[in-house]
This record gives sequence, structure tokens and C-alpha cells, in this order.
Amino acid sequence: MRLKLVLAYQGTDFSGWQLQAETHGRPVRTVQGCLEAALAKLCGRPTRVHASGRTDAGVHALGQVAHADVPDHRDIPWRKALNALLPSDIAVLSAVPAPDSFHARYSARAKTYSYTLWNEHRFLLPQRRAFVWNAALHGTPDPDLMLRAAEALEGEHDFAAFQNTGTDIRNTVRTVYEISSGPGQTPHETVWTFRADGFLKQMVRNLMGCMAAAGRGKVSVLNIRSIMKEGDRSGAPATAPASGLCLEHVEYEDADRDKRPVFHQPARGET
Repeated sequence: MRLKLVLAYQGTDFSGWQLQAETHGRPVRTVQGCLEAALAKLCGRPTRVHASGRTDAGVHALGQVAHADVPDHRDIPWRKALNALLPSDIAVLSAVPAPDSFHARYSARAKTYSYTLWNEHRFLLPQRRAFVWNAALHGTPDPDLMLRAAEALEGEHDFAAFQNTGTDIRNTVRTVYEISSGPGQTPHETVWTFRADGFLKQMVRNLMGCMAAAGRGKVSVLNIRSIMKEGDRSGAPATAPASGLCLEHVEYEDADRDKRPVFHQPARGET
């Protein structure tokens, strides 16, 4: 039986989603590793888990989707059983049967990420440290200038200049449907939401770094268009930290968008 899983996790203490080789003889803690270890206990055999995408170290998720093939003869309450075995920084939100044709990565039609900026330069709430980027330390970005940069990044473009090395993807053209902003969990935060048909490695963090630089007047819309046209990473601003990034939702069918949990209310609205 193919099992579709929807997961939430705090990425702070993980070295990302993907399994990694041991370091100095010690296992590397990853989300995939913890999930496969739990499934192996329930299935009685090694069980591979495939995710919609590989989140990096420190990146969080509220709606990561994965699938695994599990024995169909075992009457197991999968969500409850997995949550009993997984560490406290991973939660299984749902675990339901899926068609054999379903693939968490290749069946995905769109993804939504959020990135949270902290706007108060005088202090940072300790309990929010792991979930925000304190961009105000270098000068609070102007939201109107950031919005202009966001509008230049929307649409279908070759985002090669906003991809970090480490992937074997040849096609770097993606369509960013919308970049919108809204309030965060405290009055000192702004949440930027990115929805696209797909994202390259660290693409959202690179876009966020570029938008923050634009908000400080260091990058213009013309600069952004030139960076995309030339595909030259050397002219792009620094990558934003992983802590502010969260995978919110993965879409598979048109109706799927109506079922997603709403955690933020962007000012411009999501289409």
C-alpha cells in the first residue's frame, strides 16, 4: 500500500530532510532518517520515504508531503503509531492510502513557502529566534521597495542565478505565481509567502536575500532583471538564513488548495 504522509517539523536540530553519510563515525540527524527508522519498526523491514522536496538544515515545515510503500496486510493506525515513535520535533498530520501512481515529488503541481522577517532592531524575542531572520540588524528593509522587487521576480523566468550549487537539475525555468506579504505571529514580524510551480535549491532563501537588499536600496529592479537575464550568481545578494523559511503547503490537485491550513493572512491575498 502506498501511504501519503503530511508532516510538520521544526528544522532547527536537523541536518535537513535527506539521509546523509555518517560524520566521524556518528549518524547525521535528518528528518528522512527519523521517519524511515520509525517506519522500519512498524513495517518490520527497511522502508524508503520519498518527499516532495529536500528542505535544508534549519528549514521548517508545516505541510511537507511524503510517501512510502508499506505492507497492506497490517492493520496499523499509521498516524498515531508514527507519532508515538517519532521525536517531538516531527509530527505526522495525516497518513492516508494513495494510488500507486502518486509520487510526493513528481505528482506535485505547486508549492508554497513562507519566510518570516523580524523587523525590530532593538531586541529579538528568544522564543522566535529559531523561526525568523533578524534582518533589521542591518537596517529594516522598506516593504514598498521589497514589494517592487517581488513583482519583478513573479512570473516565468530562468532562475539559474538564484540556485545554489549541489543539484543536477538542467531546467532552471520556474513560474512564480505570487509573492505576497502579511503579518506574522507577533507585531514585529512580516511573513512573505512564495507560491510557484517548483523551486530550485535554496531559491526562496536567495529570493528573500535579494528582496531584503532591495528593501535597503542596495539592489534595484533593473539589477534584479539583469541578474536573471545574465544568470550570474556573483551579482546576486547573499542568501537569507534558513531559520526564517518554512514549507507551508504542497498542491497535487485543484481542490487541494482549498483544503490547506491557513497560518498567515497575506495583505495582498493568495490567488
